[in-house]
Amino acid sequence: MVKERIVVKIGSSSLTNENGEINHHKLEDHVHAIAALRKKRHDVILVSSGAVAAGFKRLGYASRPVSLKGRQAAAAVGQSLLIQTYLEKLNTYNVTAALLLMTRSDFSNRERYQNAFATISELLDRGILPIINENDTVSVDELTFGDNDMLSALVSGFVHADRLIILTDINGIYDGNPKTNPNAQKLHYLENITDSMIQAADENGSKVGTGGMKSKLIAARTALSLGVPVFVGQGQGKSKLLDVLKGEGDGTYIANPELHWINTKKQWIGLHSKSSGKIYVDQGAEEAIRFHSKSLLSAGIFKVKGMFEAGDVVEVLSKNGLLGKGQVKCSSSELKAWLENRNKEDGKPALKVIRGDHWVDLTIQREGIVDEQSTVKERSTVEG
Repeated sequence: MVKERIVVKIGSSSLTNENGEINHHKLEDHVHAIAALRKKRHDVILVSSGAVAAGFKRLGYASRPVSLKGRQAAAAVGQSLLIQTYLEKLNTYNVTAALLLMTRSDFSNRERYQNAFATISELLDRGILPIINENDTVSVDELTFGDNDMLSALVSGFVHADRLIILTDINGIYDGNPKTNPNAQKLHYLENITDSMIQAADENGSKVGTGGMKSKLIAARTALSLGVPVFVGQGQGKSKLLDVLKGEGDGTYIANPELHWINTKKQWIGLHSKSSGKIYVDQGAEEAIRFHSKSLLSAGIFKVKGMFEAGDVVEVLSKNGLLGKGQVKCSSSELKAWLENRNKEDGKPALKVIRGDHWVDLTIQREGIVDEQSTVKERSTVEG
């Protein structure tokens, strides 16, 4: 079996009992399976939910708290309980683990993004199991991932994983809700996640978690767009994760051979960076940057909005809407000055505004809608 880098995401419902407390039998089953993967020399990154679920009972809540302060307090208590349990179970397999708590700002800030990548890479090189969770104790709505499904998808692209395994309490993706529709059919293999599938999915998570099948479909589409195949399902026993690798997992496999990894810099530009301005381009420039791997030159730009400096990230738009994002080589004042004077000085050389390897195409047409968060497509880095 070829060595793989695998991100395993375990949800709250797969870790806790009906009362919302850590189910040691479930957790030990997961640890057994992770240890079996590592024994086969695979790199494993664990994205684990369960901190809030593990902590709210200790605070006297009858169910998962709905207030921000309640969730943060429960996470503060539960995170230590959760990681302590993991460490105890993993120790029996001589596995050392490291805890990383992340927020959206760890991805949006370029320096922290690079540092997180370096830390995870070093841990894997040293044979350590990274356990990642959202930092619910300090997160606020605008800094959250929404759920750990999305966090696992972003991490899988971030570390260039060979696959993402999302373990849940349903054995895969169905064309209906199998809990309420006895005629729902399981989908064993998918190449794409469509809008209609997401719209039809149940949004509700369990009583102890935040994610439902809808969040898993969105996360799977994100991972797929980053070139990472996904498995969504369940399983029991030490071999359940190895079974997934062999194509024998109890769930749904999602893979598209036409999509490939993109480098971490382009991931940061496309999915995490904050845009400082907008650049509007004509049809010729659109075709050059999208289909011919050319750099964006000032000659193809007809309007600039916002203030930005060289090195900032901007959105690039055409008359049809958002095309993508790129890191600029010149400031907005330089670009505006060139546009104002281009008809006055014949033969004035065009400015190279965005290089091909600093550009990320974010277009995908789904039912006539351009969704900037739906995909990140790799393009050649050859300059025009």
